[in-house]
Amino acid sequence: MKIVVIGGTGLIGSQVVTILKAAGHQVLAASPNTGVNAVTGEGLADALRGAGVVIDVANSPSFADEAAMDFFVHAGRNLAEAEKNAGVSHHVALSVVGTELLLDSGYFRAKLAQEELIASAGVPWTLVRATQFFEFVAAIAEAAIVDGVARVTSASIQPIASADVAAKVAEFALAPPRNGMIEIAGPDRLPMAELVKHHFDGIGETRDVITDDTAPYFGVVLGGPWLTPTGDAWLSQRRYGDWLAAQPKRVA
Repeated sequence: MKIVVIGGTGLIGSQVVTILKAAGHQVLAASPNTGVNAVTGEGLADALRGAGVVIDVANSPSFADEAAMDFFVHAGRNLAEAEKNAGVSHHVALSVVGTELLLDSGYFRAKLAQEELIASAGVPWTLVRATQFFEFVAAIAEAAIVDGVARVTSASIQPIASADVAAKVAEFALAPPRNGMIEIAGPDRLPMAELVKHHFDGIGETRDVITDDTAPYFGVVLGGPWLTPTGDAWLSQRRYGDWLAAQPKRVA
């Protein structure tokens, strides 16, 4: 089966491509680097010709409100049209747990718009909502630093390894469309301040971490366990501490 992975050269997409190729599928890694641009529509019709499944794991290169909205809306509309023209039978997309609760952020407003486009496009679909990736924890920690001190909310977070996200996205792509959403997360739910402290300890950086529930998470003051799954989510078994210990150490 031919499968097109939009964002197929990125962190998640490249792993999805590897998994599906190893399973014997014809996989096209589609991105601007390979001549396929979902936002402008360039190369999209040719890329989707003969495809049975399209997986969209592309992310906006900008978190700015207008830029993110333009990215997800234009890409979503172009993909829907191209998929219907090509007779694609399953659209799989990656989104974020808690998206509808994080609407103080323009980025998450854009993600919600993307989800709504997918659900109304007329192509059978599966939406995979994941929690924050282990690989993103460093960015969370760095963004929290103010005057040399990390100020971090105690709101819960439940991160997951990108490798486990990619594996589940590939699995859902080969299953029948759900016409609905599934949540996936890591095994451990903990306060974000504790996770950030684990990060700094794990990389050998001495840094004060202060719990501050007014500290924003990328512009959003969290009002509860918004970054954790609800209901019957799939949980991976890979723990952040084990993953971090296996990463190459930074060279001073």
